[in-house]
Amino acid sequence: MSNQDSRFDFERARRRAFLRAIRAAVQGRPNRLLSWEEVREHLPLEGQVDRGLQSVPLEKIIGSVNRYRDFDRAFFPVQDHTADRWQAVSRALHSAEDLPPVRLFKLGDAYFVVDGNHRVSVAREEGFTHIEARVIEVQTRVPVTADVDAEDLEIIGEYADFLQRTRLDELRPDQRITFTIAGGYDRLLEHIAAHRYFMALERERPVPEDEAVMDWYDNVYMPVVRIIRKKRILKDFPNRTEADLYLWIMEHQHYIREEYGVDVGAEVAAAHFAEHYSARLLRRIIHRLRTLLGRRMIESRSEEDGSQGHTTQ
Repeated sequence: MSNQDSRFDFERARRRAFLRAIRAAVQGRPNRLLSWEEVREHLPLEGQVDRGLQSVPLEKIIGSVNRYRDFDRAFFPVQDHTADRWQAVSRALHSAEDLPPVRLFKLGDAYFVVDGNHRVSVAREEGFTHIEARVIEVQTRVPVTADVDAEDLEIIGEYADFLQRTRLDELRPDQRITFTIAGGYDRLLEHIAAHRYFMALERERPVPEDEAVMDWYDNVYMPVVRIIRKKRILKDFPNRTEADLYLWIMEHQHYIREEYGVDVGAEVAAAHFAEHYSARLLRRIIHRLRTLLGRRMIESRSEEDGSQGHTTQ
């Protein structure tokens, strides 16, 4: 490959980065690489394991230790100062030089470049799907997926703190409580504390925290989640989670009790909440139409009854 060819490839990659930036801005999608330092700030990391040489999907490499400002989310270059290094790597790749494998941190299902950012970028531009890498897996007790973005890190960090406090992942290994909004896990801790208090009153003895956590999960949280699944309420709230709905339904149940003095169960509260606060516009329209048509039918029947009564007289 000539210098001119490698320069052409770099300029093409820069154009692709520019177009991706426009699309991301229009669609409101994240388009920047994650910084490893951001991850360390939000997540408690619990150790490292050397996984050796692996073939890693390029689409799962979503961040960098020290070059996160030089490339976009797909590792296309966004800075002109990377041109010389980028073109040198491109020429080496095309001349079949023996390039060393890149070095990556693995966190959950996501990867972060320790060394080899330009090699990853050239591979993406050339259309490769995988790259050879030496992988160090960094362990954490929360699941991290390859679609995580910077805004998610705060919530994932709260999840890690929640699990560290409650040990719910050890007590109930199948649990998967995820929120789309910050502050949700603190609310759950409040729910567990209140549940523990009333358990102690009912059982007339101190209740260990582990016992309260398991009882809350089994007898408060999961019953509401089963209602959400049974009634398929989640489909009416796009991009939300069962945990989001659990909090909203519990708050709605409390609101109904306080506002109307009616002690309703979680199933009634869930149905009422879904009917009145569904994010689906079509459902809202149908609900309003049904209400309007119902009123008109009542009025029509009243008019008919009145007319018949007048004729009979």
